[in-house]
Amino acid sequence: MTTHNLPPSTLFAPQGGLSGQTQIMTDRAVFTEAYAVIPKGVMQDIVTSNLPFWDKTRAWVIARPLSGFAETFAQYIMELQPEGGSAQPEPDTAAQGVFFVVQGEITVTYNNEEHVLPEGGYAYLPAGAKYEVRNNGNETAVFHWVRKQYDVVEGIEQPEAFFTHEKNATVAEMPDTNGAWKTTRFVDPADLRHDMHVNIVTFEPGGCIPFAETHVMEHGLYVLEGKAVYRLNQDWVEVEAGDFMWLRAFCPQACYAGGPTRFRYLLYKDVNRHAPLGSFQR
Repeated sequence: MTTHNLPPSTLFAPQGGLSGQTQIMTDRAVFTEAYAVIPKGVMQDIVTSNLPFWDKTRAWVIARPLSGFAETFAQYIMELQPEGGSAQPEPDTAAQGVFFVVQGEITVTYNNEEHVLPEGGYAYLPAGAKYEVRNNGNETAVFHWVRKQYDVVEGIEQPEAFFTHEKNATVAEMPDTNGAWKTTRFVDPADLRHDMHVNIVTFEPGGCIPFAETHVMEHGLYVLEGKAVYRLNQDWVEVEAGDFMWLRAFCPQACYAGGPTRFRYLLYKDVNRHAPLGSFQR
């Protein structure tokens, strides 16, 4: 991996709370047959969940498989109080996971080795991995947890666990953009052991996706920094740090980052596998 000096980070993490009785109900939340937008203002105390075997922890479940919509993944925003965490975090032995920290720090213990992940820290845990997650600090820690059942292919070994930071990941400039559109990649796209990518996409002010991407990959996009207008199916939607976009396969999508600061989001997509045919269950 190549180290890059990135500007100071201001990653967004939800703070919870509950709106007052005098606030109007109009918001940007929308759910369509092609996409959903969950704005940051919706992520309040009343929609959090407690999870089995997690202590001093709550979760915003912002994506889960839905038949006829997006079917490949789940995404949580996990909030751990000091001394919070779990010795039995993942109940599904077929599920792999990615952690990305947006506030504070967490400690992941894997194979009897502790890995401290601060803001911007990233972990990949393969299916069947045994590990623990703890907040050993004095401040609340917040991280994204992307979960997907691993799609086994005979003859291809499963990937191993790894722990890193966004500053140590490979940053690829998209062709002919003069650096206005970049992707921070934590996994080599040619590594067929991986059936999902969780990357960070960055647009400098004025950068754009100049065509309507239309493809088989499902997406979860959590806005880490800045604001932009996003084309989702036939609609232009304004989004900002803390908002989440959830796209089913083949939903047309494009983006224009109007500034004044860079626009960054955490991106999930399913990759590197054949399309299932006939009746199937993931």
